[in-house]
Amino acid sequence: MILTRRRLASLLIVAPRLGMASPTLRVGDQKGGAKSLMTASGVLAGIEHLIEWNIFAAAAPLLEALNAGAIDCGGVGDAPFAFARAAGIKAKVITATRSAGASTALLVPATSTARTFADLKGRTIGTGKGSVGHFLVLAAREKAGLSAGDIKLAFLSPADSKAAFVSGAIDAWSTWGPYVYLAVAQNKARILLDGQGLMSGLSYEVATEQAIAEKHDLLRTFSDRLQKALRWGLENVDAYAAAWANETGVPYDVSRQTLLARGFAPAPIDARMIADQQRTVDVYAHEGVLPVRYDAASGFDTSFNV
Repeated sequence: MILTRRRLASLLIVAPRLGMASPTLRVGDQKGGAKSLMTASGVLAGIEHLIEWNIFAAAAPLLEALNAGAIDCGGVGDAPFAFARAAGIKAKVITATRSAGASTALLVPATSTARTFADLKGRTIGTGKGSVGHFLVLAAREKAGLSAGDIKLAFLSPADSKAAFVSGAIDAWSTWGPYVYLAVAQNKARILLDGQGLMSGLSYEVATEQAIAEKHDLLRTFSDRLQKALRWGLENVDAYAAAWANETGVPYDVSRQTLLARGFAPAPIDARMIADQQRTVDVYAHEGVLPVRYDAASGFDTSFNV
């Protein structure tokens, strides 16, 4: 049963007297994600006890947990969500952000002779399968006019990709967020290109259909406060970067650079967003990495739009 806000509030008041547990929202997150932002901005005041945070190394394991019902919602990029929907996950986008795409980038060693994507013909690029890094490679390859056989892909976790990149086992690394700027600062990596003009820049908060049905009001409260925190983050980059560095262990300068590149801004679920997600689905389907093309619109719930 969907609880009204008034009914939810009354339950929270009487639950201790009745020995009932308050409803809890099990939120999946990645380091440097919603938790650090919402904590730093202060928007969790009054609802901290209702949130159970679960931290994952990347979007893929987070989506696996979501599919298994181990969490109610979580933050992921548009590309991983495209894969999850194709695999049959019963979850929908409830809120979203849009950026320029600059925080997803293709890295090469400082000594690399590559100056354009076309120069990577015959080379090996490491990235996560179904990740935003994977999508960047496909979009850049298409723009460069290369075929699938012209590029070798090594599907690796972020940690394994970094190790392979540093050792020279791969020629380039397509990654995102702090991995980009840490590699630049610590491993003398060079950004060959980024996602600006190649990617939608969309990221999502995704919730299971069960959670949408049973915890709609709590999800709405969380969604509203997350969007408030995102606006705070855009206006208070220094304070946000300090909190972000504290949670992730990433140096402050790298944290600030990452956040400036990300620039996540709240975005409504609308026709443009759905069309952009459909393009992501279509690209993966065309490449044969998705079993079938499907209607992306079915993966969105507009009831959470502000």
